[in-house]
Amino acid sequence: MATMNNRFDFVYMFDVQDGNPNGDPDAGNLPRIDAETGMGLVTDVCLKRKVRNYVQIAKGLSDGFDIFIKEKAVLNDEIDKAHDDSEVKGIKDAKEKTAAARRFMCKNYYDIRTFGAVMSTGKNAGQVRGPIQLTFARSVDAIATAEHSITRIAVATPGEAEKQNGENHTMGRKATIPYGLYVCHGFISANLARQTGFSEEDLQLFWEALKNMFDMDRSAARGLMSAQKLVVFKHDSVLGNAPANKLFDLVKVEKNTDSAPRSFKDYNVTIDKDALPSGVTVEELI
Repeated sequence: MATMNNRFDFVYMFDVQDGNPNGDPDAGNLPRIDAETGMGLVTDVCLKRKVRNYVQIAKGLSDGFDIFIKEKAVLNDEIDKAHDDSEVKGIKDAKEKTAAARRFMCKNYYDIRTFGAVMSTGKNAGQVRGPIQLTFARSVDAIATAEHSITRIAVATPGEAEKQNGENHTMGRKATIPYGLYVCHGFISANLARQTGFSEEDLQLFWEALKNMFDMDRSAARGLMSAQKLVVFKHDSVLGNAPANKLFDLVKVEKNTDSAPRSFKDYNVTIDKDALPSGVTVEELI
C-alpha cells in the first residue's frame, strides 16, 4: 500500500431537511445547538460513526478493514485477538508485546489506523493517535427546532384496544429542523498516517465514505441528509505549507436569499484559488 507523503486539510459541507442530524441525549434528543448563537451542531463522533458504518458495509469487515468500534462489539475480545496472534504471543517483554499488539490492531482495523483508539483495557494494546481528526460541524445560520406529536392507531395490549374507541393516541414527540447547512473542518497528518499504516488507498476510501455515507444511513428521524461540498487542500509536503485556518478562510459560504434558507441552492460557495499559498493545491471532490 502506498505511503502517505502529503498533509491534507479539508472543508466538508452537508445539509439536513426536515430531520434531526444529531440529537442531544442531555436535552431530550433535541437537535444539538449552540445556546449563545442558535447555530446547529453535529459532533465529530457522529460523523465518524457514519464513516465507520459506510466502511463496514462497503468492505464487509474483510481483512484489514474490520471495525473496532461497532455495534455490540466487546472491545476487550477484539484486543484479545491481537494477543492471540502468533507474532505477538511469543513476545516476552511487556512493552514490546503491547507495541506488537498495537501494530496488529492498526493493520486489521480501519477505524483504528484512521481515527485512533484507546486500547489499554483488558490485555492492553496501548493507544493510537489517528491521522484524521474532525471538528464539530456547525450550521451556517441559526436553526429553528420544531417538535411534532406522533400518534398511532395500533395498540400494545387488549386493554388499550378496549379504551381506544377508534381514536389515535399520542405515543411520543419527534424533533426536527426545517433546514440546516453544516460545515465541518478536517485535518489529515501524513506523519501520523505513517505511524498507523494509514495509506493512500485508505484515504480514497475515506473520501468515498464522506461522499456516500448519508445514503447508507437513512432513517425517518434524520430526514433528508446530503453531502454537498468537499473541498480538499493538499500540501506538497509531510509537514504542510500553510496553516489550516488560513486555507479554510479561502472558502466562503454566503446566503443568496432574504428569506429563511430551505435548500443548498440558497447559498453560494466560493473558493479564492488565486490566494492559494505556494505548495498547496485545492480540489473539489464534491
